[in-house]
This record gives sequence, structure tokens and C-alpha cells, in this order.
Amino acid sequence: MKPFCFVLMPFGKKLDDSGRMIDFDKVYQDIIKPAAETAELEPIRADEEVAGGIIHKPMFERLMLCDYAIADLTTANANVFYELGVRHGIRPHSTVLMFGRGMRLPFDVSLLRGIPYDLDSVGAPEHPEAARTILIERLNACRDPKEDSPLFQLVAEWPRPDIARLKTDRFRELVGYSQEYRRKLAIARTAGVEAVARIEHEINVLDADPAIVVDLYLSYRAVEAWNRMVDLVGRMSPVLARSVMIREQLGFAQNRLGRWKEAEIVLQQVIEENGPSSETNGLLGRVYKDRWEGADRKGRQAEARGYLRKAIQTYLAGYESDLRDAYPGINAVTLMEMEDPVDVRQAELLPVILFAVRRRLVSKVSDYWDHATLLELSVLQRDQVGAAVAMADTLTSIREVWEPKTTARNLRLIREARAKRGEDSFWIAALEKELLNAPAP
Repeated sequence: MKPFCFVLMPFGKKLDDSGRMIDFDKVYQDIIKPAAETAELEPIRADEEVAGGIIHKPMFERLMLCDYAIADLTTANANVFYELGVRHGIRPHSTVLMFGRGMRLPFDVSLLRGIPYDLDSVGAPEHPEAARTILIERLNACRDPKEDSPLFQLVAEWPRPDIARLKTDRFRELVGYSQEYRRKLAIARTAGVEAVARIEHEINVLDADPAIVVDLYLSYRAVEAWNRMVDLVGRMSPVLARSVMIREQLGFAQNRLGRWKEAEIVLQQVIEENGPSSETNGLLGRVYKDRWEGADRKGRQAEARGYLRKAIQTYLAGYESDLRDAYPGINAVTLMEMEDPVDVRQAELLPVILFAVRRRLVSKVSDYWDHATLLELSVLQRDQVGAAVAMADTLTSIREVWEPKTTARNLRLIREARAKRGEDSFWIAALEKELLNAPAP
């Protein structure tokens, strides 16, 4: 699927402030649409579903979620300028400005690198190929972005947002939407897959509030309905389906279904487009981790070693992208335990990860993974007393049924690796059992 490019511009023929008629449909057909397509983008032209001067909700969704945008400022259309302001505030780097040469703009766009284009005597583009060439170059340059939003530059020094993983785990806390569906989905998650599916049948997924659709999607994750997660993406609006969170969780679900190659492709594309992150790399690391264990079980040792190294490096890249997030770090050092001999980097990283998780645990926003990470660190450091304390906190922090299973699996991997080296690890098996017997949240 090509990235989407949202086009903000007037429709039909409009007069500029000098009385000149401009054919905006010709501008779109001769310059914008072919340029976007040549740049391997899918153009979506803003429609005119505006009632009483109010920008409608789907417009905001496109403004926020489309990968790229083009804004034609000719005639100083008020809606276009308003939409441009929204876009510049939330999606820096990826908005290209255009205007008909000779028009008087209400502000100087030269610093924003606006692209002028020529118009003939009847208001159609003159020499459209020249404007197309520049527009194609500018769209391609958006893939290697420079700062283009004055608003974003003003706030660039603000404290960084919370760690990437929390955009998913704290979604319901951070996003306001229908209280009715928030309540219904919360109840459905306790009842199981079919209860969540009944909520889906109540809504039109394509047109529903995206926040409701995302909560539905994450509710399927909570009840381990991986197939339903994957199927739901195909029914979402294309713009929502292209968002980073949806694609990350699609890779998560595909991996749980054993569709490793699909998961790898989805997550690698997210990293290529947005750079490494603790969340995306953590999910891709899990794909390689599963491939390693599968190859190891089948005795394909060379393949297993390759996937093990790939998993460690992927987790490390995620941890190095945000040292505040211990999640990919703990996975990296746990897999280092699987190497024979144990990777020497483990001893260097353990205290760094411990520091990161302790900082999280004294904050008001610590979650299941913070307590589970401390448990895993205690096991890696052979601290049985610390593991017992961390276990108590871990069991009382479970939110979704698959979480303790994931932690139990990591402890099993540590136990089995140490058993192969002749180390007594019976106490770890007891911790695994507690996690696997944990009651549903």
C-alpha cells in the first residue's frame, strides 16, 4: 500500500484577489496528482463536506494520519489556511506548500519553501511539467525530512513525550472518545472474544470514530484474538490502517499467528519510515526471537544462532533509541543469556537497565512491564529474594491475559539455558508456575 498524500486546495474555478480566474481542478490534474503518483504516493483530495464553516471530523482524521500533505495557498482560501495550521502543528516535515505565481499571500511563505507555479490567460497551469518536477523533488525530500513547521520548531525543546510503548498501553487513558463504547468494550474484554465481536457488529468500522476502532482492535489483543486483529485492519479506513500504532500491532498479531515473514515486513517498513523505536524494535525483536526458538527446537543450529543474533541486535537498537524504556533492553540481555558463553555485554547492560526500570517504578505511571522487567532482572542476577518481591508486584499489575505468559516464557528460556550449563535453576521453575497460574485480570 502506498503512503497517502492529503491535498488541501480549493475546488473548481475560483477568483483570486486580482479578479483572475483559476482552474484548480486543472492544477490538481496537471500538477499535483501526477507528481504525487510519480513520488509513489496515493493522493487524497480534500472534499468540501464543510457545514456552516465547520471543518468536519473525517477532515481532521486525514490531516492527522496521512503520511504527506500538499497545500495550495492560491486565493488565500480560509479553509486551506486553517487546515494547514492544524497540519503543521501535528505532522511536521511532510507538508509541501504551493501557490499560483503573482498572487499576494497574507504572509511570507518563502521561509517555508512554497513552490510557485505559472498560470496562463484562462487560469490553467502553464508549463505544468516544470512545477511537477519541483513538486516530485520536494515530496521525495520529505522522506529525508528537515524541520518545516514553525510551530514544531517552537516546541522542539519541550520535554520529550513518554516512551513509545505507552502510546499503546495507555491509549484508553490518553484519548477521549465515546464513554458508552469505552464502557462496553471494558465489559466485553472480561467476557471474551465473542463479546468483543458483538461490539464490532454494532459499529461501521470504516466510518466509526477512530478511537473506538483502535480500542476495539486492542480489545481483540487483550483476549488473544490475533486473527480478528488482522482481519479488522482490512476493514479500517485506509488512513487509520496506515498509522504507526495499527501497523505495529498488526505485526504483533501476525507474529502470534506464526506469520513471521508478514510481521517482519510490516515492522521493518515502520522502522524504515520512522526510524528505530523501543516499541517497533521490541516487536520486531520478538519476531526474530520466535524464529530463533523455532529453529532451535528443530535442531537447525546455524539458523537458530543467526536469528538469536538478529533478535539481540534488534532489541538493542530499540533500547538505544530510548534508554528510558527498559522493555527492549531486558529482552536483549535475556537473550544474551542464551549464548554460550554468555554475551559479555550482558554484565555491562544489566545495571543500566535496572536504573531505567527503577526510575519508572518510582513514577506514577509504572505498569505491568516495569514490574515484570524487575522480576526478570532479579532472575538474571540470581537474586531469589528480589525475585519474590518483584513477583508479588508483577501478579497484581496484570492487565491482559497474555502478559504473564510472555514473562513466564522468558524465565523458562533463562532456566533452560542455565540447566544446559549445569546450573541448579529449580527456583526459577516455581516462578514460571506462579505466572502461568495467575488469575485472569
